Amino acid sequence: MVDLSVKIGNITLQNPITPASGAFSWEYNDVIDLNRLGGLVAKTICREPRLGNPTPRMAETEGGIIQSIGLPGKGIEYFLDHVVPEYAKFKPPLIVSVSSESIEDFAALARELSVPDVDVIEANISCPTRNSTGGNFAMHEDHTKNVIRAIRESTDKPLWVKLSPNAGDIVSVAQAAEEAGADCLVIANTFLSLKIRTDNFRPALGNKFGGLISPALKPIVLRMVYQVAKAVKIPIIGIGGVTKAEDVVEYMLAGATAVGIGYAGFRNPSALITIIEDLEAWCVERGIERVTDLIGAVKDDDMEMDTLVAASRGV
Repeated sequence: MVDLSVKIGNITLQNPITPASGAFSWEYNDVIDLNRLGGLVAKTICREPRLGNPTPRMAETEGGIIQSIGLPGKGIEYFLDHVVPEYAKFKPPLIVSVSSESIEDFAALARELSVPDVDVIEANISCPTRNSTGGNFAMHEDHTKNVIRAIRESTDKPLWVKLSPNAGDIVSVAQAAEEAGADCLVIANTFLSLKIRTDNFRPALGNKFGGLISPALKPIVLRMVYQVAKAVKIPIIGIGGVTKAEDVVEYMLAGATAVGIGYAGFRNPSALITIIEDLEAWCVERGIERVTDLIGAVKDDDMEMDTLVAASRGV
C-alpha cells in the first residue's frame, strides 16, 4: 500500500493530483469521483461580474490550444452563495483562485473568502489574458511582494500564489512571494502566445493574445520548478503538460509537492483518476512506500555546473 498523501503547509492532500484552475468544475462529478482527487480548484473569480474576452476565445495549435477566456463569472457574491456550497459536498479541500487588477481589491477578496468552506486562497497574480497587454503582478518581484503582502495581512487562510512563466526572472518573483507570506507557489500559468489565421490574415483570437496550454511545455515549466525549488523553502505545485503518471514523478523529483492538471483533464476528465491510479502502480512497482520520498529526489549532486569543466571530462 502506497501512501500518496502530501502536505502543503497545514493542508493535507490525499494524493498530489489537483485540477488546474479554469479547467475544472464540480460538475465533473458527473464523470469522475471528485472525492478521489487531492484537492478541488475552482475557476478564478473576480469581485465584479465579468463577461470575459471577445470571441473567438480558443484556437488549436499543433500541440495544444491557445485560450483567452478572460475570467468570465458572476462575481464574489454569487460564488459564495451558489458555488462554494456545491464544492462543500465533497471531501477534498477547496482551493479558491482569485484575480484582480488592484492590490486593495485582492485584499478585499481574500477577506470575503475567509469562510469555513474555503480551505485555501490561490492568488492568481499571473493571468496573461485578463487584459489585452498580457500584463500582471507576477511579472515583477516588487509588484508581487506588494500584492501578496496585502493579501497575507487580510486573511488567515493558507495562501497559494500562482506565478507567471512569462516573467523574466521567475526565481526572483518566487522569492518575493515567499518573503511576502505565501504558503505555496503554483508554477505556472499559461504562456502568452499569438496565432494568426492565414485565410484572412487576422489574429485567431478576439483578444489577439492568448495563453498556450500544451504537453510540449512541460520541460520548460519543469525547469522553472527545479530552479525555484532550489531557491525557496515553501512547497511548490507544478502545472504544465502533465498527461501521465511519469510527468507527476518528474515534477516531484524536480521539487514539486503536487501537480495541477489542465489540458489533459480538459481533453479527457477521467485522465485525473487514471493518473492517480497509475502513480500508485508506478510506486508499487519500485517499492516506494511514500510518494513524498520523491520530492526533490533528482540525482544531480555530482553533476558539474561549470560547462567548461564538464565538457573537458568527455562522455
